[in-house]
Amino acid sequence: MYFFLSHLSFVDFCYSSTIVPKMLANIFNKEKAISFLACMVQFFLFCTCVVTEVFLLAVMAYDCFVAICNPLLYMVIMAPKLRMVLVSGCYLCALVCSLIHLCLALEIPTFSSNVIDHFFCDLPPLLRLACSDVTVNKVLLFVIATFKESLSTVIIFTSYLFILITILRMRSAEGR
Repeated sequence: MYFFLSHLSFVDFCYSSTIVPKMLANIFNKEKAISFLACMVQFFLFCTCVVTEVFLLAVMAYDCFVAICNPLLYMVIMAPKLRMVLVSGCYLCALVCSLIHLCLALEIPTFSSNVIDHFFCDLPPLLRLACSDVTVNKVLLFVIATFKESLSTVIIFTSYLFILITILRMRSAEGR
């Protein structure tokens, strides 16, 4: 559990450190500008951290399920190799999702304004500024977000449902 918690803490640290420094600079400076490259880097890092966090929470729910429902087999099931594969899979999926959105955002030829009505560079406010058709971007954003949220939610709810069933099947109050 601490292995996954350390990665979740790292992702949370990266998550906040991609947005907060520029946001604080914008609070204290009159000029609230960010270059297009810096905006894209901020968006990519933010998206990567958010998607990684969602998948890590699902992996942590699975880890909790294994620890409670199969305590004697926990060390066999959750071997160090599997933990590394799960964490690497979280980071890899996040990088792929972020790269898809980044590549599509970089393909937008022109924007109606260079002012983003948001406190950081996020995709929906950026898509609102596009002069060209961004239907593909919006559809992919919807499909990827729905898939990742649905998948992680199903994993989390299923894990905790099995945990609840296991706890309710315990005969003794001490066991519960």
